[in-house]
Amino acid sequence: MSHPHYELLYHPGNPGRGEFIRLALEAARVPYTDVSNSSKEGYSAVQQTCMSPRNLDSSDGNPPVFAPPALRIPAQEGGGKALVIAQTPNILWYLAEKLDLGPKDEAGRYHVQQVVLTALDLNNEVHDTHHPVAVGKYYEEQREEALKKAEDVRETRIPKYLSYFDRVRQHNERDGDGQGKYLVGSKLSIADTTVWQVLDGLMFAFPKEMEARKKEFPELLGAFYDNVKQEGGLKEYLSSKRRLPYSMGVFRYYKELDRQ
Repeated sequence: MSHPHYELLYHPGNPGRGEFIRLALEAARVPYTDVSNSSKEGYSAVQQTCMSPRNLDSSDGNPPVFAPPALRIPAQEGGGKALVIAQTPNILWYLAEKLDLGPKDEAGRYHVQQVVLTALDLNNEVHDTHHPVAVGKYYEEQREEALKKAEDVRETRIPKYLSYFDRVRQHNERDGDGQGKYLVGSKLSIADTTVWQVLDGLMFAFPKEMEARKKEFPELLGAFYDNVKQEGGLKEYLSSKRRLPYSMGVFRYYKELDRQ
């Protein structure tokens, strides 16, 4: 009850980059409104706040936003104004402190953010497997380039990132208090939820590739992945209708881009 009622501003219909923010809020069991998915008029409000090229501010006098996702934090009783924060890692940094989803010490906070930023880098590389030339062109217009990009991501980039995440997990198991369940510290953080979402998206986009990688990273893709799903409010969320299915967002399934 001590938290404001957050408003997530993102595109409707698919998890996308907004899902990293949803997972943090759901894990902490904090109420929020997913504006574009909450009503027929919701997306118009998101577009007006986050996507208008003529706006000199976003909402409530806040500076303009480049693109969704954004988080609107209503003004608290007693004064002040609503705050609008954009950019996924920026929002997660804010929520980590507010929702107690990260360490309190400075070194720990930066370590969590380091893992988050690395996971979001992989998220972007996966997006580029189906849009390697131009975001504004259809996949079918760049299919040949996509085949080459996906091959490199599968064979080179995915194992490199998975190796890093698993070494972070092992380091925390050995020198921290992660018990193999957490990437940083002794409890769930935005590092865990962010990496989990990328792993889950990879399993959708490249099911054969990720099945093969389980032999190399059994703990990361097994115990760690399964544990995060049980944390906080995530178990309930992931089985609910609030969890949007993958479709035409960041993580897309094209049979020809997966391991053959």
